[in-house]
Amino acid sequence: MSDLTRIAPGLMAIGIGCRRGATEEAVVGIVEKAIGRAFDETGQQGRAALFTAAAKRNETGLAAAAIRLHMPLVFLPEEALKAMSDGAVTRSERVVQLFGVPSIAETAALAGAGKGARLIVTRIAGDGVTCAIAAHDERDVAS
Repeated sequence: MSDLTRIAPGLMAIGIGCRRGATEEAVVGIVEKAIGRAFDETGQQGRAALFTAAAKRNETGLAAAAIRLHMPLVFLPEEALKAMSDGAVTRSERVVQLFGVPSIAETAALAGAGKGARLIVTRIAGDGVTCAIAAHDERDVAS
């Protein structure tokens, strides 16, 4: 796992949120669904990394999914997520109460992609896991 705060240019930043105890299968499933949507949006599928809140560091399902997906998993500090709150499209009052941001998945994706990024897949959810994807533009998504 990595403590990087930003991915290299040309990579998709996949933000992940989850309930405690989310399974590897649930994380992999939602990530694959989001990547499919990103491909539909851009016509391209590039390299990617997973981003989430530092508070999710002990979630074994996330770590196992990152290994299975062959993607780095980056834990972002609360401040990095809060700095991207204005870019979030969806809002969960529960997440706001627990983490101070409208969406872990969306703010993690935006923070991972860095300044100037946009959401190419807004938050999707299933089986206790949320996912969103951010990139700079269609050219940045290409491998």
